[in-house]
This record gives sequence, C-alpha cells and structure tokens, in this order.
Amino acid sequence: MRIDPRRWFSRKTLGKDAAAGLVLGVEAVPDSLAAGLLAGVNPLAGLYAYLFGMAGAAFVTSSAFMAVQATSAMALVVSDADLASRPDPDRALFTLAILTGVVMAIAGFARAGRLVSFVPTAVMTGFVTAIGVNIILGQLSNFTGYPGRGANRLLKTIDVLVHIGQWNIASVVVGTIAILLIVVLRPTRVGSLGLVVAVIAGSVCAVLLNLWVGDPVAQLRDIVDVPRGLPAPVLPSVADIPVLIIPAVSLAFIGLVQGAAVSAGIPSADGRPADANRDFIGQGAGNVVSGLFQGMPVGGSMSGSSIIVQSGAKTRLALFIAAAVMAVVVFAASDLVAFIAMPALAGLLMVVGFGAIKPSRVYSVTKSGPLPTAVMAVTFGLTLVIPLQFAVLAGVGLGIILFVGQQSNRVRVRAVHIEPGGRLRESEPPAVVPSDDVLVLQPYGSLFFASAPIFEKQLPEVSRASRNAVVIVRLRGTDQIGLSLVDVLRRFAHQLRDAGSSLKVVATEDRVLDALEAGGLLADIGERNVYKGTEWVGETLRRAHADARAEIGDRS
Repeated sequence: MRIDPRRWFSRKTLGKDAAAGLVLGVEAVPDSLAAGLLAGVNPLAGLYAYLFGMAGAAFVTSSAFMAVQATSAMALVVSDADLASRPDPDRALFTLAILTGVVMAIAGFARAGRLVSFVPTAVMTGFVTAIGVNIILGQLSNFTGYPGRGANRLLKTIDVLVHIGQWNIASVVVGTIAILLIVVLRPTRVGSLGLVVAVIAGSVCAVLLNLWVGDPVAQLRDIVDVPRGLPAPVLPSVADIPVLIIPAVSLAFIGLVQGAAVSAGIPSADGRPADANRDFIGQGAGNVVSGLFQGMPVGGSMSGSSIIVQSGAKTRLALFIAAAVMAVVVFAASDLVAFIAMPALAGLLMVVGFGAIKPSRVYSVTKSGPLPTAVMAVTFGLTLVIPLQFAVLAGVGLGIILFVGQQSNRVRVRAVHIEPGGRLRESEPPAVVPSDDVLVLQPYGSLFFASAPIFEKQLPEVSRASRNAVVIVRLRGTDQIGLSLVDVLRRFAHQLRDAGSSLKVVATEDRVLDALEAGGLLADIGERNVYKGTEWVGETLRRAHADARAEIGDRS
C-alpha cells in the first residue's frame, strides 16, 4: 500500500482540484450539520466528521475521489445506538467512531472486500428503502416544530400527525421553502450548491419570521454553542467499548457496503480498478481521525464522491481542499452558521430520504420471485420498527437464509444414458428405478446440507419391481458434500439392497470421497462400488457402467 503525496499536486490540475474542493466544501457544511441532526447528536459532530474523516481517509484510500463522510444510513444507526444512556454521551459518540474505524481497518487487512458481494439485492433494497422512509419520518418533528413522542419513529410519526394543530406554522413554512428550492435548483446548473442556497434562504426566512411570530423557528444556536475554532483531540472511553461493539459492527458493515459501491461506481484517476480492501482501511482511518477530533462515524459517500467528480476534480488534493474550506467556514463564519434553521436542515434531509426510495428497484425484486420479495419486505419492516444496528445484523442473517434457500432449490437430478459409440445423453430420471437395468443419475447444483432433502425428493422411487438393478450416482463436478447428503445416499442404498439391487458412486474430488467414508457409505456399499474419477471425462463412468452390467448378468 504505497502512499505518495507528491502525485497529488500538479500545476496543471491545481485549478480544477481547487474549484471542485470549493464546491464540495461549501456544500458539505449544511449537509454535515444535517447528518448530525439526523443522528440525534450535536450537529457539530457531523461537521467535524466531514472535515476530519474526509481528510483522514484521503491519505489512504485507493479510490482517489472517495469522499468519506457521515452518511444518512450510518447516522440513523448512531441515532438508535442509545448513546444518551452512557455517562458521557459525547465521548461515547467519539468512541463509537474510533471503534467503527478499527473494525473497518481489520476488515481491510483481512481482505474481506469480496464478502460485501454476498449481501443479496433483496436485503439491500429493503434496507435502503426503509432508510429513506426512516429519514423522512425522523425529521417530521424538526420540520413541524412539534416534538413527537414514541418508542420508535413510527409511533413518533403518529403522534406528530395526531397533534397537527400544535405544529409551528413558521417552521413548516421554512422547511417547505427549503424543499422547494432544492427540488427546483437541483436540475439546473446550480446543481448540488442548491442545497446551500436552500438552507441559507430557509434560514434567512426563519430569522425574519422570528421577528414577528410568537413561536420562534428553532435554529442551530438554540441547540449548541457554535465554536469559532477547531476541536481539540479526545481519547476514547474504554468503559463504553463493550456496549458499543454491536453498533460499531453494524456501522462498519453499512459503511463498507456503501464504500464498495463508491469503489465500483466512481472512476479512479488513472483508470485502474480501485482496491476495495485498501478503501476499507482508508475508511477505517477516516473514522479514527473523526473520532479523535470529536466527529461521528463516517463511510464512503456516493453523493459526495459524485459531486467532486462532476465538479472536475483531477486528483485527491480536491478532498483536502474541501476539508480546508470547511475549516475556514468554522473559523470565519461560525456566527452565521449558528443562525441555520433546523426546519431547513430537516427539509434537506427529507429530500435526501425521498431520493433513497427507488420504486424501480423494489419492482425488480418483486419480479424476481416470492422468496426475495419476502426477504425484502421483512428487512424493510425490521428496519422501521427495531434499532438499526440490530436490523442490519438481521438483514445479513436474512441474506444468508436467502442464499441457502436459492441454492437448495437449484439442485436438479438428471438421468445419464451411455449411447452406442460412447456419447452421453441426458433426460429426466424415471419415476421408479427400473428392474434389470443400469440407471445413472447426475445431480447438478450445490449439495450442501440444505440441499439434501431436495436431492432426496428427486431420486426415483425404489419399489418391489426395482429388482436386479444398479443405480450409479455420478458426483463429477461436485467438490464438497455434507453428511446430510451421505445419509440420503445411505438410505437410498438400503432401499436398493432390500429390493435386490445395489448402488455405485462415481466421485472425482478427494473431499467428496472422504465425506463418503466419514458418513459410513463406503462401509455400507463396499469400497469396490465407489469409483475415483480421472481427468478423462466419462472414462470412470463407463467403467462403472460396464461393471454394473456384468453384475446384473451374474445375478440373472
């Protein structure tokens, strides 16, 4: 993992990197404060996360344009982590960021990048859709000015809607103005800077309304004192680590999945594929730096990365310039930042949440079958009603169940016929094992434990008429089987023996042969009825077939 800062600077690219960094840095100020608001923590923790997390990760990541920021999905997990119950909630937040970074770095050094591809689309679609809904529901209180009450976002939403008469009209006006400006300006040349314009316009409107209305619009200064300098480094709280492990693992998983999407979707400066494992380590470094400087957990952001690419960045220097722009804002404009209206930030987040809901993606999953649809629906429901750190882990478990279910249903048994001249022909297996004949069965698919019952159901029935037959089960192409499958073969062999017939097995892999011996099949049918395949396709099968023909003739 080579890091060469000299490659980040060039007079030819400095102008474009500076312009791209300025755009991202200015846009990131309201976005980062909104992330902190969404997480239910000090909004400045979101600002510091963007500033320090992005700069810390940029030193290490393989993707030159990966913007590591506090994403909406990660912010919701932080919101559900119950940090308020800790003796020092702020320090617990910083500890959570550092712990998340350690988990990410371990995943990178362990080269776990390819494991992200095992997360099914159904799980991610249900999770991301629920994240979008959660973002919208979670901001209704800030948007309306009424503090909803309830054990989860659904109950709080119901409480807000029931008490519509107690909404702060001025807050609703400010939030609506922000939403309308974002929607109108985003398709124009203003682009992502429309977020900044919307928040500024909404905040100016809030200041004016507060001069006349009795129920004022909430501003950032009402929640926290905005400092005029950068934060000092802090140390993590060791006592909080056991409680924060599960949220940290969930945050790391979400961040790594989002980071992998950035690695795959954002082009690198030299055109070469990004190293997902190095990007994991970079995100880990960003989290550690963010936590040390009082920021919340961060991860690869597709929106931030897209902004800096679309703004014309040529090297990763643009990320450092963006962080520097944010630092200048903190130093020079902290008094103005304090007047940012909370409903304007809520409106920004609600637009982000609405954009996360992809009806076309949901439709694609529903068209793929009832099992993926059920997994998507369960993931969506769990994400809405239980804390997100547990919903993430439940989604991973559902993904494993989906994979097992899909693989087990793909097992198919075919009958193989050896034609004159040695050619092999396949057909559907007979319903009943025929008498005085050789039947060759070839299973296709993964023959692990969950597939054994599916395989057994597809075996032909052994009846009283199935006398003096030999069945050959050909396991060529199967590199591993479980003891459950061996038990199925043993039961099949016993049924054949009771009918006066026998079973032979052709296998190529040593692991398969070892499993047959460990499961007791060799002892049941005898070693002479187990054939070790060679590199010549069909040679061992023909030999087993010839031996079976001879046995039938000897028994007749």
